[in-house]
Amino acid sequence: MNKEDWSSIFDEEIAILNDKGDTWHLEFDESIEPEKPDSRWKEYIRKTSARFSCTSCTRTWPSNQVMVVFHMRLMSRQGTVKVRPLRQNCKKCKSAPMLEPLVKQDNIRVLMENLVQKVRRNCYKEDIEELNRAFEQFHVRSAHEPDHCEGCKFNVCAKE
Repeated sequence: MNKEDWSSIFDEEIAILNDKGDTWHLEFDESIEPEKPDSRWKEYIRKTSARFSCTSCTRTWPSNQVMVVFHMRLMSRQGTVKVRPLRQNCKKCKSAPMLEPLVKQDNIRVLMENLVQKVRRNCYKEDIEELNRAFEQFHVRSAHEPDHCEGCKFNVCAKE
């Protein structure tokens, strides 16, 4: 996962709020849990597609079931968005580690555009229509593997 891509695309998309006079930043936080935001934080969970590459073998796989958890808040003119892309592990390797998703830049941009809409609604109480732009999906040949999906373990995976 290229955190620099996530941060730079976030900065580009959140710039629409520059006229509010607040500063916003994105931070990756592996400790946030879906459906358990801290007090005064708002949550947004969104599905995207990504690729995974096992560090134990040569297997790679695409998934259209990659959940991304965002927790956001605005306090004292400082906005913070915590993000945690949920991981998957290889179904062929025993005790394979959970792996970070490799999300294409176009899909990161879709996530961030939708996130900014949520920030506007949740933190600024703007009455705007939800954008909910769709992400680019991969052609996937095998079924989703709940036993190897962190989103499923947290019971937030959008199985379709």
